[in-house]
Amino acid sequence: MFTPQGPTLRELAVQALSSTMRGYDLLAPKFDRTPYRTPDRVLDAVGRTVRPLGPFARGLDVCCGTGAGVGVLRGLCGEQVTGVDFSAGMLTVARAGQGVRSASAAGPAVGWVRADARALPFASAFDLALSLGAFGHFLPRERPGLFAQVYASLRPGGRFVFPVGAPPAVGSRAYWSLFGFDAAMRVRNALWHPRFIMYYRTFPLPGVVDDLVGTGFEVRLLPLEDLGRRPDGSPCARLVVATRP
Repeated sequence: MFTPQGPTLRELAVQALSSTMRGYDLLAPKFDRTPYRTPDRVLDAVGRTVRPLGPFARGLDVCCGTGAGVGVLRGLCGEQVTGVDFSAGMLTVARAGQGVRSASAAGPAVGWVRADARALPFASAFDLALSLGAFGHFLPRERPGLFAQVYASLRPGGRFVFPVGAPPAVGSRAYWSLFGFDAAMRVRNALWHPRFIMYYRTFPLPGVVDDLVGTGFEVRLLPLEDLGRRPDGSPCARLVVATRP
């Protein structure tokens, strides 16, 4: 799963026994060499699917990490792109440009803000908000508050977009892998403090849509066709498009 340049087993163990924030501070220098970084094919699929929904002037990458999503937004937004994350270590790597693709002098200005996504310091500032791979760090009860923060950060008509993969078939290898990871994480958090919040099975699409609608968003789902379809014909992943009316 990891390249020789990635984190060692010892480094991963130290990270896993830290708080969520401290864990990512430690992992940041090698994060882009792990499977946890959103793959380029997903980034490309999201960018191509979002582009026809524009144009967009200002974009926000919520929980930006090392900046992979900012790279997508730079290709979609004309004026400015902002990445926000609570990890100082991840933002340090992002500022250095290690996570941003196509970081040329041309294109919109890029800024970085350290803040918790549950308390965003923006008000009606963005046309487009994006988030990639971060929702497992929020407990289900935190979703409405998180979505409300994004809603308040968008201008009227602004869109909040993020990909959601189809759940693995019950009984499949992927199903048991995710089930086992979440079970181990629950045991870890019950026995060890500070907690490290990361779960793969706490973001079901129906509940997520309900929470978005409850926040005030208008929601539609678009297939990410570039990522293929399952044997039953359903898409392997969908893009959630939540619009602030």
